[in-house]
Amino acid sequence: MAEIAAKVLVVGGGPGGYVTAIRAGQLGLDVLLAEQGGRDGGLGGTCLNVGCIPSKALIHAAEAFHHATEQAQSAPLGITVDKPRIDFPRTIEWKDGVVGRLTGGVGTLLKRHGVKILQGHAEMLDGKSCRVETDTGPQIVRAEHVVLATGSVAMALPGLPFGGKVISSTEALSLAAVPERLAVVGAGYIGLELGIAYAKLGAKVTVIEAETRILPAYDADLVRPVARRLQALGVESLTGARAAGLSDDGKSLLVDQEGAERRTIVADKVLVATGRRARLEGFGLERLDLNLSSDRFVQIDEHCATSMRNVWAVGDLTGEPMLAHRAMAQGVVVAEQIAGHRRVFEGNVIPAVCFTDPEIVTVGLSPEQARKAGREVLTAQFPFQANGRALTLRADEGFVRMTARADNHLVLGIAAVGPGVSELSAAFGLALEMGARLEDIAGTIHAHPTLGEAFHEASLRALGEALHI
Repeated sequence: MAEIAAKVLVVGGGPGGYVTAIRAGQLGLDVLLAEQGGRDGGLGGTCLNVGCIPSKALIHAAEAFHHATEQAQSAPLGITVDKPRIDFPRTIEWKDGVVGRLTGGVGTLLKRHGVKILQGHAEMLDGKSCRVETDTGPQIVRAEHVVLATGSVAMALPGLPFGGKVISSTEALSLAAVPERLAVVGAGYIGLELGIAYAKLGAKVTVIEAETRILPAYDADLVRPVARRLQALGVESLTGARAAGLSDDGKSLLVDQEGAERRTIVADKVLVATGRRARLEGFGLERLDLNLSSDRFVQIDEHCATSMRNVWAVGDLTGEPMLAHRAMAQGVVVAEQIAGHRRVFEGNVIPAVCFTDPEIVTVGLSPEQARKAGREVLTAQFPFQANGRALTLRADEGFVRMTARADNHLVLGIAAVGPGVSELSAAFGLALEMGARLEDIAGTIHAHPTLGEAFHEASLRALGEALHI
């Protein structure tokens, strides 16, 4: 059996894994990355193959189709078109093309920085050794440092195992046709992003959420515009409800809702989007002496080090928030530490974006979280209804909200809800990372007309100096 020695072994080629490998290669380290591919993709991981990128492509196509349908019905911009049609297999082909370009780019970047790639199933033998089953036979990799980046998998419900008409987000991104009726179990960001997309493509969508409102991880002010949009799109939202399984004939989803009789929802597909869990099985992790948290994530310290010396972990494997950009940032920190740099992972300023319609962005603390932390705060929001650029884009739903300390005006949190606000996340994150005060943002000249002016005006309003409201 062939043996390979490496300074760094990275297990998993998702955002955390491939960025770790690239940065380690840039720093002159001898790096080997093992990636098995399979159902959830290859290089690029879930995010690039069956998550972030393909879902946003589908969302964009759905939005374009919906806009065309609007023009055909009412011509709000004075543009008249015939009734639009969608060739959904061609849409999926375009989406797959985007994914293919990016996955190919990841492979090119890894090779450019001298990273050796082993394609095959990896299984840890101990904290220094790994067996990789490749097409040419098994190989043993022995490394001084091991970086675990095995990611996460979709969670199934006991009464709704995946298979047949019950699908995860992976299958939802590669359907052969738009389902006539779609039931979405779970009104978190994954369920609503895909549910809204399919509603715009013409599906009759019903959302089932166990909590008392949709998007329970976000505060109510940010969620209200999304709830209104769901109603406008004809999406039915059942809150305080639980999926109890399929009917005997398999054609319907059974739903129990608080204070109501059991409902039967006819559905061609049932998308279960109730969360994800760390991928702990199938990689030999049970042979490692790793501490796990009570919710079954690998425990790490501020350096992303596990309980075993020279064994590191990054990304979804290490818990919430399960975000690709968090995994990438952790990967850079780990690579630089292995190269001898002094680094600590700072996870206090991680933007979170919900690509619903309208979009939601949050960075830092909400007003409620800041008050619970014992802070006296100033908070203010500026509506897009008073923003010229938003009006020209027919995107005036939503607002930007600032939360700052009352004593010294240090910004503690920024949030926004509205069409296209995901592109404001970089400015929001930068403001918090740099320790901005309200006066810093208020004193920065923002280009006109842009959505970013609402960021400026929200800061002015918190200071009692708003100009356009």
